[in-house]
Amino acid sequence: MKYRRLRPDELTELEPQFVRFLASNTVTADDWQELKTENREKAERLIDLFSDLVFAQTIEKIQFLQRRSPREIQCFACLPDKIQLRGLRVEGESPLDFTRNDSPSQMLEQLAQSGAELQLYRAEKAYQPSRDRELFTMLESGCLIANGDVYRTLDGLKS
Repeated sequence: MKYRRLRPDELTELEPQFVRFLASNTVTADDWQELKTENREKAERLIDLFSDLVFAQTIEKIQFLQRRSPREIQCFACLPDKIQLRGLRVEGESPLDFTRNDSPSQMLEQLAQSGAELQLYRAEKAYQPSRDRELFTMLESGCLIANGDVYRTLDGLKS
């Protein structure tokens, strides 16, 4: 496998797509039931193939990823040949927590009252070893697919 097998809950969520995948491979519902009991190895190979297909299609469409921790936001633009990072980190003690859904005005108030500062940073690099492998690793380590709004906001700020 190139990625990993979908977990049972993920596979259940994608059941309609999996049924279409089986049909496109000329596996009927009766054939599938038979495979699961009489040829478990072939059934598992089909699940593996479907899993790789799902991850490959998902990763191909990714334009932005985001990771948040209480004190930091990291936003990534996933370009064809490189990845660009725009980050924002709290420097100093502050109750500011980027994982909460506080409004921007609440965040600014918390920051002003605490005396902490925000540090804006940026970086870019080529994918290692490849775009699809690196983005998969980032997803597995907690990055979420994003719409790019926060990335564009941070990109427009001066560091």
